[in-house]
Amino acid sequence: MAGFQGASPDAGARVLRDFSGTACDLDGASLFLTGGTGSFGHQFLDTVTRRFRPRRLVIFSRDELKQYETAQRFSPEAFPFLEYVIGDVRDAARVHEAMRGAQIVIHAAAMKHVPVAEANPFECVQTNIHGAEHVVRAAIACGVEKVVALSSDKAAAPVNLYGATKLASDKIFIAANNRRDMSKTRFSVVRYGNVVGSRGSVAPFFQSLASSGARDLPITDPRMTRFWITLDQGVNFVLSVLSDMRGGEIFVPKLPSMRTIDLARAIAPGLPHRIIGARPGEKLHEVMITPDDSRCTLDAGDRYVVVAPGAQDVQRAWEEAGAEPVRDGWSYASDSNPEQLDIPGLQSLLGIARPALRPTAVKAV
Repeated sequence: MAGFQGASPDAGARVLRDFSGTACDLDGASLFLTGGTGSFGHQFLDTVTRRFRPRRLVIFSRDELKQYETAQRFSPEAFPFLEYVIGDVRDAARVHEAMRGAQIVIHAAAMKHVPVAEANPFECVQTNIHGAEHVVRAAIACGVEKVVALSSDKAAAPVNLYGATKLASDKIFIAANNRRDMSKTRFSVVRYGNVVGSRGSVAPFFQSLASSGARDLPITDPRMTRFWITLDQGVNFVLSVLSDMRGGEIFVPKLPSMRTIDLARAIAPGLPHRIIGARPGEKLHEVMITPDDSRCTLDAGDRYVVVAPGAQDVQRAWEEAGAEPVRDGWSYASDSNPEQLDIPGLQSLLGIARPALRPTAVKAV
């Protein structure tokens, strides 16, 4: 089981797990990826085209320019199994039509920028909540085997609209497992923290300011902390979840945390800081597992598994595999996380573009 092959916590917080222990075997599989031209989608395509030969991989997204640009890097001529499909998760009929024949669905499409969501609430609800509903209904109707939905640390105890819509999305995907008498489809969720290097992330923003000759870096609050993960880690984690999921779990990787002010110091040691205050809907610290969820949370080595309430069979299977319940009232928060990333560790993390993969045990889907 992938959950028991991660690195142990390291004092000094150079905890750079790659989560590439046991991955599912995608050779010959039919895949459907929503939001496939975003940051996660690009890294997923890079990983899949290097390591596997699926029968079909549909890249589903609504932006024709991004599809064109992605196809220049990952061309159907070089990778005949790739298929680019224009569509929006808001359009239920189009999602159903495009998903036909898929065995595995990765749902990465989302409206995710907090200030934009605060200013455009109806648009955020349409994409993140109704889009999730459309993916669930299409997956059941098309007989998909496995669905993994990407969530966010902002979905736990949300204080902004984006987090609230992702919490609703998580609930939709987890509740879909209740229809097992009518469907063979299994649904699980992956929840992780800030992605280093993704579009809109603070790390490339700071790097851009530093390289363009900025006189200072804007800091929202010097106390602010966040969980950090690379795109490589995120993709590897999803692949391991596809291998291990039973349906109804929220998988949370064990990640290091860091203050955003230390992130700024790691990227531009010589630049002073300008405190600008938190943006609307922005937390001081992030929580990925709340105290209320501790009653159904298991420690599975390099990850936590939050099991749906009432899913005793799933919890029993994880416990038989060696996962252990966390203590009641425990929470997984970026400020109290024992794995705090230091500046050298963060600089190492920022330097990871494509880490060498360890030999992996590949597990059939």
